[in-house]
Amino acid sequence: MEAALYGPDGFYVRPGGPGPAGHFRTSVHASPLYAAAVARLLHRVDAELGHPAELDLVDVGAGRGELLVGVLAALDPGTAARVRPYAVERAERPAGLDPRIRWVAAPPEGTTGLLFANEWLDNVPLEVAEDGRYVLVAPDGTESAGGPLEAADRAWLEEWWPGGGRAEIGRARDEAWAAAAGTLARGLAVAVDYAHTRGARPPYGTLTGFRGGREVPPAPDGSCDVTAHVALDSCAGPGAVLLTQREALAALGVSGARPPLALASTDPLAYVRALSSAGEAAELTDRAGLGAFIWLVQPAGIPAPAWPVAAGRA
Repeated sequence: MEAALYGPDGFYVRPGGPGPAGHFRTSVHASPLYAAAVARLLHRVDAELGHPAELDLVDVGAGRGELLVGVLAALDPGTAARVRPYAVERAERPAGLDPRIRWVAAPPEGTTGLLFANEWLDNVPLEVAEDGRYVLVAPDGTESAGGPLEAADRAWLEEWWPGGGRAEIGRARDEAWAAAAGTLARGLAVAVDYAHTRGARPPYGTLTGFRGGREVPPAPDGSCDVTAHVALDSCAGPGAVLLTQREALAALGVSGARPPLALASTDPLAYVRALSSAGEAAELTDRAGLGAFIWLVQPAGIPAPAWPVAAGRA
């Protein structure tokens, strides 16, 4: 998985091409409403921090920088002037990116503001286990049984994915999230991803691939995205809250409600714009789609946001 995604010809680091957006659709690509919601969250964090002179916005797994560009455009001018945006990405900086965005290989230490990781942890490489042994994979994707599990991986499974069978060992994701969130001196760290919790682990795992907008077998040759859902409850640190994307975006003002029909007769263009916006919001909050993503919201030195509805406290 490491070689397939980040090796010399890995899916995420190869030069040229359309980038991840050419192979799968994320909330960032679905609608500018998503970036606007993140901008509103940054405003709330800014207020909790007392409006510091420099406000950090760290996008972990930034792709081509689309989310940062959208958030900067959605912020009010005064806040935008104080923001230090960081794109954390292992690929090279794309041409023409907003010069305000700092392109870095790892989250900077000691930041104050918002650290946001949208669909990053599902691409942190992990081991797969089956019946107490590692699963090995050939370049063409063929699997075979490997050696017995190391003690640390066996302990993780016993605590977080009990029951035997096939499982994805999330210990590497726990460590990656702890390291990223630990760079934040004060503020809020948020991870958003395909996820599951201990009470509903998928019995056969979730490892899969994506290429050209279609799900494909996860061949580790660099030709496709290789991804697995995240055990976000095991990642969560002190004070963290888990909630669905539908709940989070509703709290940030994203609604799929249709505009009043009367608007169509008084201001047809405004009605069409509002109807389009409602359709995009509906996609972002769809219970059977993007709305089912889980948000891990973890405060650092500030109170946790008061969400109207929460899926559970980690």
